[in-house]
Amino acid sequence: MPRWTIWLLIGALVAFVTVPLLTPDDDSEQVPFSEFREMVSAGEIDTVDYDNNNGRITGDFVDEERGSFRTTGPVPLTESDRRLIQANTNEYDFDTPEPNALLQFLPYVFFFGLIILFWVWMIRRAQGQMGGVMSVGKSKAKTYSTERPGTKFADVAGYEGVKQEVTEVIDFLKTPQKFGEIGARIPKGILLVGPPGTGKTLIARAVAGEAGVPFLSVTGSDFMEMFVGVGASRVRDLFESARKMGRAIIFIDEIDSIGRKRGAGMGGGHDEREQTLNQMLAEMDGFEPTEGIVMMAATNRPDILDPALLRPGRFDRQVVVPLPALEDRVAILGVHVRHKRVDPDVDLEMIARGTPGMSGADLANLVNEAALFAVRSGEDSIHKDHFDAARDRILMGQKRETLALTDEEKEAIAYHEGGHAVCAAVLPHADPVHKVTIIPSGMALGVTQQLPEGERHLYRRDYIEDSLVVRMGGRVAEEIIYGVPSTGANNDLVGATELARKMVREWGMSERVGPMAWGSQGEVFLGEDLMHTRDYSDDTARVIDEEVERILREQESRCRDVLTEYRPGLDLVAKALLEHETIDGAEVVRLIKVGSGEIPDEGMSRSAESRNVVERSRAEAEDADTTDTTPAGVSVGDSSEATDTTTD
Repeated sequence: MPRWTIWLLIGALVAFVTVPLLTPDDDSEQVPFSEFREMVSAGEIDTVDYDNNNGRITGDFVDEERGSFRTTGPVPLTESDRRLIQANTNEYDFDTPEPNALLQFLPYVFFFGLIILFWVWMIRRAQGQMGGVMSVGKSKAKTYSTERPGTKFADVAGYEGVKQEVTEVIDFLKTPQKFGEIGARIPKGILLVGPPGTGKTLIARAVAGEAGVPFLSVTGSDFMEMFVGVGASRVRDLFESARKMGRAIIFIDEIDSIGRKRGAGMGGGHDEREQTLNQMLAEMDGFEPTEGIVMMAATNRPDILDPALLRPGRFDRQVVVPLPALEDRVAILGVHVRHKRVDPDVDLEMIARGTPGMSGADLANLVNEAALFAVRSGEDSIHKDHFDAARDRILMGQKRETLALTDEEKEAIAYHEGGHAVCAAVLPHADPVHKVTIIPSGMALGVTQQLPEGERHLYRRDYIEDSLVVRMGGRVAEEIIYGVPSTGANNDLVGATELARKMVREWGMSERVGPMAWGSQGEVFLGEDLMHTRDYSDDTARVIDEEVERILREQESRCRDVLTEYRPGLDLVAKALLEHETIDGAEVVRLIKVGSGEIPDEGMSRSAESRNVVERSRAEAEDADTTDTTPAGVSVGDSSEATDTTTD
């Protein structure tokens, strides 16, 4: 019952007692005092009752039909009026009544009652605070029992291999005697490892729902408080609660917050986080195989966990939950569109092919964005175009159609994106072009979107080199057309440099450096040192820088040769982008073939202007060494709005 109901009942009780006393029910006839004296003298009054305290006079008429009367006289009553009443009435009474004790003491009772209630509230508040302090070491785990409807494996789309891995845990919790008969020992701890958004927590909930046992869920941050020793106390309370339940699952989400390598920070062995980890290690090591308690945890950073946490007997099995493959993405999309009105023209497999690298959370966001686009357009169902718009919104950002660009900037952006598109279309190992647009999206002034034809797990050197050429396409195209580069290639250069550096340092794709690899430098809080270090000499660092520069210059030269060869196609693609702002990959390929003369110009208008574009582009390609075609003001934008190149 809410607290305010108690105060409501008290107020109703006080009103029930005091209101009748303060407002008496009196239906007698009101008469003036002068008229009352005349009635007494005439013998019309039968009884009189005079109150000496307030001069109130009540009584009855001789005529019973008139009933009773009331009036107010002087205080005190004069002697003449007293004798008049005594001489002319049958019954009279001059009374001095005692005051109502309840009304007399009610203000004092109310005042002292408020004081008592205030002290009661203060005492309860102090007790609550004391109880909070005393219970600070209690576990904050949420318990999901069999009475509460849980998640099943049917709610988890795809990941059949992961489900098969955790099915053994379900069988052990349901029928532990089957494992005990042959001496098999179930893993005590299962660590779910995978990128963010892949559904690790959802899989853990599904295990609890399928097993039908209590499921204790807690996050790693719930163990940490401002008080020393709270984390270890909560770990003890968590495991004690699980032991009382018999068979149960303890799930710790984001375990890397308390399971980092010990000795990797400033606190040393007295760090509160390390004490919490030590207590968890001790509790897990004290389990018996027949207790029926299984530990599950989820993290996307297994490399920073303490080795003692991953040894056999603790988290001795790691289940990788990777990004969903094509079949898994189709199943995940089917789950998320289950309760949405989707048009029959939507092909989930085609949508899944266009979303490589997306996690389950990304796919859920994609479906929701498509539904929002359908609502904005006034449709009663979600169409294929809505999914395409939602994918572009996620991959490229929100379109900034209101951004004002000059004609020179639009032309520069068109040639920039055309350079990316032409390189991606003609190189044999590059991913095909999906869409090219010069509409500003997000922080980019234009985007060339590439989508792979299938799932890739290994990347060959020729594929990476073609990717570098595609990234260089925008900058080289601007140099060919205008003679000078712009700031629009900032994002391209950053990505290309990082890719080339990985080729040299990590993938052994440099003949001069040889088959050696040096991983990327880790963050300070992940290692045992307080400063960034590298495990190679200054001479090797110089060689690495020289090799990175060589690779980038070689691919830039290749890019220049490609765009010079396909200069007519580049002009046609840029012209189409200026006219339509967005073209697809098939149109890019067709325009390149038209520019090279492989196919006739049937799909495009054969106006004199279009023919002049082709002829002028060929003439400029022949006279590129002697003619300066640099116009004034070709800057696309500052580095914060550098033109994006590819979205793989």
